[in-house]
Amino acid sequence: MEYVHLVVELTIGFAALFLMTKILGKTQFAQITPFDFISALILGEMVGNAIFDEDVTIWKVLFAILVWAILIYSIEVLSQKVQNTRGFLEGRPSIVINKGKIDYNALKKNKLDLNQLQTLAREKGCFSLNEIQYAILETDGSISVLPKHKYGMPTNEDLNIPYKPVQLPVPVILDGQLEKNNLHEAGFDELWLQNQLSSQGITQYQDVLYAEWRGDEGQLYITTY
Repeated sequence: MEYVHLVVELTIGFAALFLMTKILGKTQFAQITPFDFISALILGEMVGNAIFDEDVTIWKVLFAILVWAILIYSIEVLSQKVQNTRGFLEGRPSIVINKGKIDYNALKKNKLDLNQLQTLAREKGCFSLNEIQYAILETDGSISVLPKHKYGMPTNEDLNIPYKPVQLPVPVILDGQLEKNNLHEAGFDELWLQNQLSSQGITQYQDVLYAEWRGDEGQLYITTY
């Protein structure tokens, strides 16, 4: 009976946290702010107390989650409505390389050393800090990089490549399952797709790991298991 009660508490706690996350529209983990991180720690502690502390009932935890969700939502609305609060609640981007020169004071202020800066730069494809004209440390801990002119990638206009419309690729089969809505959005039906698969010796959707229609190329790309 004790294990059944534990399963019930875990399920209710998970459902409550999941529902709160969906309602608040939280960003992915790579984009969380310091405030989001603190919120996650506190909410996890609340559910943990409900599971392991017999004096704390799941209903008290649900009430605490509700109150905490209201506080978070209020702060989110405040940061959207009042621009002056965003810097305090979400942090501000910081220029760590300005006009090709490393700003030591900005690094020190953000507790960032040169090794960490080099790592972040390599993640952006810059293997030398000397290639960077501007680097901005974002509020999520990543950096945005603007390379110096001679290290920048040439554009299609620079290479005199004729303009060609770009279209989003449309996945029509995922993990062996037909994506009907996507197929119809691409302007095709199942008969067309089956003919395309048959031309490559494929008889059923379950044999296809991934299939994608590229409208700008007029071609269906198929990957089997």
